[in-house]
Amino acid sequence: MRASLSELEAVAAVARHGGFLSAARQLGMSSSALSHAIVALEERLAVRLFNRTTRSVVLSAAGEQFLSEIAPALQTIDNAMEHIGEHSSRPSGRLRLNMAPGAARMLLEPLLLEYGRRYPEVELEVVTENALVDVIGKGFDAGVRLAETISPDMVAIPITPTLRSLVVGSPEYFKGRSKPIVPLDLVQHRCIQMRMANGRLYRWEFERRGEAHVIDVPGNLTLDATDLILAAALSGAGLAYIGEYSLAAHMAAGHLIPVLEEWCPAYPGLSLYFSQRRHMPAKLRAFIDLIREQAV
Repeated sequence: MRASLSELEAVAAVARHGGFLSAARQLGMSSSALSHAIVALEERLAVRLFNRTTRSVVLSAAGEQFLSEIAPALQTIDNAMEHIGEHSSRPSGRLRLNMAPGAARMLLEPLLLEYGRRYPEVELEVVTENALVDVIGKGFDAGVRLAETISPDMVAIPITPTLRSLVVGSPEYFKGRSKPIVPLDLVQHRCIQMRMANGRLYRWEFERRGEAHVIDVPGNLTLDATDLILAAALSGAGLAYIGEYSLAAHMAAGHLIPVLEEWCPAYPGLSLYFSQRRHMPAKLRAFIDLIREQAV
């Protein structure tokens, strides 16, 4: 009883993505075709590999054991393909990157699109999510996150200089309200809160000449995405604490007014991170070279 390599890759992809739709996109096929392929394999093996509900697709106990046994072989094959690809003069294959949505917006034109223009033979796939993920376990070549959040056992390549977040509000919000002068003034304001990927509310951090404040700001609106917080601030819903790179155009147009600027410290910027490896695929090496070129 044999299973093809494509069938084994299909099992691994569905397990990694937790569903057929995303896995099918990765494999370049329709979700219905992928579902039929998995069902056909299960029928040949006479065992259910996945437990399916209307909301999720998860490995069964037998499926977990099956994947644990085939995963090393699939990784060996992937490594072999990467190594043989290094003999090619130009990068090729698929480069999978994971990053936060804000990082993707910031890097889209200067880095991601430029990489695609230079290396059309590479299929660049960017997956955005707020949570910090295991890029190795999730099948990514590398990730992009704030430098201070990256595990020390990963290789990190700086992409941006230091960044800064600013407290901003719309002219409409400030009508009839005094602007905060020091961080503690925020308790008198309506603030738009951020729910982080770990489930906690973000505490607003400030520092000036060695004096630091970490504040649980008041507010009746909590959002979990920067673009939603920005939209709410533009609509006058309250004060927002957002990365400066997302605010420049809105501040220049007068749609948002920064406050407490001298209290908003810089922090380490974005870095590309990946696991240490003996053989680096040409597609990833080319991406790193582009990062370093743009940093010059």
